[in-house]
Amino acid sequence: MESKNNYKGWLYLMPAIILIVVFTLYPIINTFYISFLKDYTYATGANTGFTFDNYGVILGLSDFPSNMTGKGQVEAFLKYALPNTLLITFITVPISIILSLIIAVSLNSIKVLQKFFQTIFFTPYVTNIIAIGMVFGVLFAQNGLINEIFDLDISWMPGAGGQTTYLNAMIVLCIELVWYEMPFKILVFIGGLQNIDKQYYEAARIDSTPAIKKFSKITVPLLSPQILYISITSFIDGFKEYQAIAGLFNARGTSPLEYNLYTAVYFIYDQIQTGGRNINYACAAAVILFLIILLFTGLQFIISKKRVIY
Repeated sequence: MESKNNYKGWLYLMPAIILIVVFTLYPIINTFYISFLKDYTYATGANTGFTFDNYGVILGLSDFPSNMTGKGQVEAFLKYALPNTLLITFITVPISIILSLIIAVSLNSIKVLQKFFQTIFFTPYVTNIIAIGMVFGVLFAQNGLINEIFDLDISWMPGAGGQTTYLNAMIVLCIELVWYEMPFKILVFIGGLQNIDKQYYEAARIDSTPAIKKFSKITVPLLSPQILYISITSFIDGFKEYQAIAGLFNARGTSPLEYNLYTAVYFIYDQIQTGGRNINYACAAAVILFLIILLFTGLQFIISKKRVIY
């Protein structure tokens, strides 16, 4: 009887399955396919055969074709986009996780106006990151609030003359990303904290356990499933970073270095916007990014087998 009703379940799932196949599975497969095509033309689908040169060119293993334009842009993937992506991810993600955990524990210990403060901390998450980037751009402008408050004369932003440095621009970008990424993490951690059985803390209180030891021996281990979830999703988001740079700088680099603020996704978008002439390089970069994300996600799952307590 149960097997006879299976078709109903498949029927209910069919719209979602069709959407996943059309808008997720097929684009992934097609991206892998195009990444191995030589001289691919997006409009007609024409190509001159199978090749590994697309990967070789953006990884610096092959020479850029002399009959194509955008050599400096394509070569910027290995020189700027990939290092920047890794740098942004491995700086902002750990900092935001640690700060979010500390803030969540602090908020959870507040009894008065707890919901109010939770709402205040969550507000940035529902704000468009492009708008946030524009606000940070005003704050860190040459005559902006940050320089005024701290009596500084630092050029943080690429202005009309592009006079800022790569380091200054990256500092502003990382500050913005950490600030923007924390609210969702705080909310998840607070939910996890409220589900921890209070008897563990009562036992620790009876034993006069120091607060730092309660945090390291009770809170962190029992929050490990939430920490794993946040780590995986945050690393994935970090590797896909693009909007913050577009909203904050509206530029790909600091003068005279045109592409030194590139990220992997920024590079992919730029290649697609060339009118489809370099879409094979965009697909190759997307596949490399996909494999990097897959690698780090797999490593986190492997580590979690010994560190996560369910």
